[in-house]
Amino acid sequence: MSQPESRMQLFPIPRSVALIWVNIALSLIVAAIGLGVGFGQGMPAQQVILFTVITTAVLLWLLNYVAVSFETRAAERAAMLAAGQEPQGRPARQVWRENRVMVIAMLALLALYLLVTATVPEFRSITNLIAFLVLELILLFAFKVSGKFASGRSAFVGLIVLLALIIISSFTIDGFLSGNNVKAILLFASFLGIACIGQTMVALMGGLDLSIPFVIGSANIGLLFLTTLGVPSFVAFGFILILGGLIGLVNGLLSYKLQGQALILTLGTGFAVAGLTQILTSIGSAYGGNVFGTVPGWLSNLAAMNGKTFGLSFPPTILIWIVLAIIVIVGLRKTAYGRYIYALGGNRRSARLIGVSELRWWVLAYVISGVFAALTGALLLGWSGGGFIGVGDPYLFTTLAAVVIGGTSLLGGNGGYGATVIGVLVLQVLTSFLLGIGLSYEWQQFIFGLLILPMVALYGRSPHIRATV
Repeated sequence: MSQPESRMQLFPIPRSVALIWVNIALSLIVAAIGLGVGFGQGMPAQQVILFTVITTAVLLWLLNYVAVSFETRAAERAAMLAAGQEPQGRPARQVWRENRVMVIAMLALLALYLLVTATVPEFRSITNLIAFLVLELILLFAFKVSGKFASGRSAFVGLIVLLALIIISSFTIDGFLSGNNVKAILLFASFLGIACIGQTMVALMGGLDLSIPFVIGSANIGLLFLTTLGVPSFVAFGFILILGGLIGLVNGLLSYKLQGQALILTLGTGFAVAGLTQILTSIGSAYGGNVFGTVPGWLSNLAAMNGKTFGLSFPPTILIWIVLAIIVIVGLRKTAYGRYIYALGGNRRSARLIGVSELRWWVLAYVISGVFAALTGALLLGWSGGGFIGVGDPYLFTTLAAVVIGGTSLLGGNGGYGATVIGVLVLQVLTSFLLGIGLSYEWQQFIFGLLILPMVALYGRSPHIRATV
């Protein structure tokens, strides 16, 4: 029994030489198809070879994994027969329970592919068919291997999905890995990632902050409104961040007093803030929800595509996000604040018994969320060059999606900002891919929703969540 089990290692190799050669042959066939398609599209030889090698290696690993799994089961069955025991096969119902998430996710992906192929003529190509098959194989690999992780299953699957999207997009979209496109992906990921800092912290406590998009829009037009009144730009910038923190303070106090109502409370606060901001900024103007003026040069440099960082041609916002991400990830894992957040999210009663102030840390999480939402709105002003109250609307859905896709539990106590970074990158790469194949914003929202479903199912199966619900 020990020998079959020991063969399930990082690089599984079947005992049957014939199976090894069959797996190699299948992998080489896929490699030949990939090479033909890549060179047929006129892609650079280096990219074609690199992506073909990666795809072939993943496929070979997956085929070997499946082969070793069957060999192990056969060896266990033979050992039981030799010992005079009757092998007990797993009932079909048990097999279904163990694999239903994987089966449903792959069927949903198949249905999505068929639907897009039927409605978007530009999508009907052999390249997209091969990309779909490769994505299915990578998802199968991710689901199977993720079962080896006691925790972090969703983050692992999200990382595999991210790598798969990068590989597939590189094959199917010309210029996907060009410098300008990579810079655009990172810039928009930075906006979303900064907005998700507060949402992640709130989610780790078991709450939600739906006021984020409204604070983003209000900060966007509020900052430009103040600068047009003659307020120094740096003073206006700091004032907007303080206002964002005050809005978070109100959200935190109200949601703490009315436990279980955070979703409705923050949504109501967001509507009130957006409405009041439009009233104040439109006094004496015929344009409600828009503010016209000149954006400070330093702010444009921070967030515009042509911004410079220490003389280098990339926006400083990307560097700001990287620094903030490192600080938040380390802070959540190494500081008392981070430990209190996880303790309260995991078990509030136990945390209170050891002297952790729930009110203090709950309110602080919402204050942080308000500050970073306001920062996102200010940076978006530098990117767009004009104030618009609706600039934050897409962030109502995407901040939640990034948190969920990364694997942070909305019930609290499990996950982290590192996982959210994975979710942010998955959404931005997927957005770039969907735009590259010509899909509209409505299709993007539809596909984002389908992507969230298997992720929720994955983290919902973890022991932490099952014990909480």
